[in-house]
Amino acid sequence: MGADEWVSSSMPYLAPHSQSATDAWGAEAAARGGTGRQRIVHAGEVAAPAEVADAFGGAEGMRVVVRRRVMYLDDLPCELTDSYYPLEIARGTALARTAKIAGGAVRLLAELGHTGVRVREDVIAALPDDETQEVLRLGPTEPVLRLTRTTMDADDRPVQVDMMTMPARLQRLRYEIKVG
Repeated sequence: MGADEWVSSSMPYLAPHSQSATDAWGAEAAARGGTGRQRIVHAGEVAAPAEVADAFGGAEGMRVVVRRRVMYLDDLPCELTDSYYPLEIARGTALARTAKIAGGAVRLLAELGHTGVRVREDVIAALPDDETQEVLRLGPTEPVLRLTRTTMDADDRPVQVDMMTMPARLQRLRYEIKVG
């Protein structure tokens, strides 16, 4: 972006943290006076949904690694997050297991030689499906935001695709642009 500067509420989730640092979600929740935690409900190889396969430049159903998490704020579920990784990067690593990763996935990706340098985010509003209603304790007409974040490395190759679903009433997305 040259001399322009882009600041997003997503920035803390894009830079690697030290192994001893709390995860970005926990730090953000603490800064707001709350307690944030996450529960990893699945990790491993799956067939990629169409949107993920497209982001990785492959065909729907291509094999990828996913980490599925439920995020909690003060013990209330507030977000569903699925993070997808190409097999050639994630197979056999901690990304494919349900244990927490010291310093987070972004730190591990950097250690593996895959540092994100560019991010694309798409946000849409929708109504929740049955599973989302159940896990996030929503009514069928309560809108959600679906944020898809694609992180690319220095070769402009996607190394991570995050698909997040959040109750719209709990969210404020902030983007600031500094020109010049």
